[in-house]
Amino acid sequence: MTLPLLRRALAGAALATTLLAAAGCTKDASAPTTTSPGAAGRASATYDFTKVGPRLDAKVAELGLAGAGLVVVERDRGVVYEHYTGNVDAGRISLIASASKSLTAGVLMRLDDQGVLDVDAPVADVVDWGSAHPDVTPAQLLSNSSGLYGLTDGPPYLPYICQYVASGTLQECARTIFTTAEDDDVVVPPDTEFRYGGGQWQVAGAVAEAASGKTWDQLVRETFTEPCGLTTFAYNNHFTQMIGPDGPFSYPPQFQGDPGNLQPTRNPNMEGGVYTTPRDYAQLLLMQLRGGTCGDTRVLSERAVERMQRDRIGQVYDGSTGSTDQAGYGLGWWVDRDEAGFVEDAGAYGAVPWIDNGRGYAAYLVVERTYDDGGAVAEAVRPLLDQQFDRGPTADGRATSGTATDGDG
Repeated sequence: MTLPLLRRALAGAALATTLLAAAGCTKDASAPTTTSPGAAGRASATYDFTKVGPRLDAKVAELGLAGAGLVVVERDRGVVYEHYTGNVDAGRISLIASASKSLTAGVLMRLDDQGVLDVDAPVADVVDWGSAHPDVTPAQLLSNSSGLYGLTDGPPYLPYICQYVASGTLQECARTIFTTAEDDDVVVPPDTEFRYGGGQWQVAGAVAEAASGKTWDQLVRETFTEPCGLTTFAYNNHFTQMIGPDGPFSYPPQFQGDPGNLQPTRNPNMEGGVYTTPRDYAQLLLMQLRGGTCGDTRVLSERAVERMQRDRIGQVYDGSTGSTDQAGYGLGWWVDRDEAGFVEDAGAYGAVPWIDNGRGYAAYLVVERTYDDGGAVAEAVRPLLDQQFDRGPTADGRATSGTATDGDG
């Protein structure tokens, strides 16, 4: 599994100019929405996304994917573009693997906003079993910096195997992970190494439950589902219930877009257990893009959003992610160290959410196969999106300067 940062050296890349659209099976919509305060006079403005759908379709065909969906949101207007092809439509429910991490971090940051949990205080202040690692804090857990064994250190790590099992409870699993003596020879002090993923995320979720006195499902409903009006958004633990044809990091077709194919669990997987629809995930991106609000409802403080998207590992201990890209890491978000304001949270199954704060837009792309496939499709369409937001909208949808191109230059 490659450690992701989606942002590549795309400027000037030689991308294909022959676009092979999947005729008859695509759905495409541009949908300017009501403007927010301060955006008066821009409500009727649109962008020219006419080249995005064909390029996406061409990449889907090239890779032999069953389908893909893309939703683009703009800070002032909300949803400005959607495109679906193949077996993915606006209501398609998909497992999203590690694209769950920024969402899990958001739940804890809401508790921090409320004064229910201090993410910078030791876990031991919340749970009695926290004394096993008395210096570890939730912020370290959410930035993959706790010192516990990570997902990419050599999965599956048997002492933490409960994180992939639907039986038991989140509290029981977290206690096991945090107190086992079997990891004594591999644990390092917190804030000394970046160790992506793993059991530390189960610990974070359990701490949230213990601090709030609520189940994870309750916290998710209160944090995201109800204030943002989501239709299908929840956590499960599917990893030992169904496995993809190429192993645990490929999409499991047995899910079939139906949560009813999963058994209920009280031990949801914190780093990779979310299932949702393209439109619902896009609403959560828009919430962060707008500084933490869904409509008139404040979900997260601006401080919480900024902190999640800040390169914590670079600031606190000059951490390196080991990625070939210039990648930092915040709380659930990969942070681009070259392009200010760009963060992403791609998952193993091909879900790719990103936020471009500088350009004022965010996008959610979903395919149901692998991280590499999702990344390849995102690389194909992102230059076109960047180009439009760099130029800005016009009332008739034409570029504000020059003529729209394929995004190659």
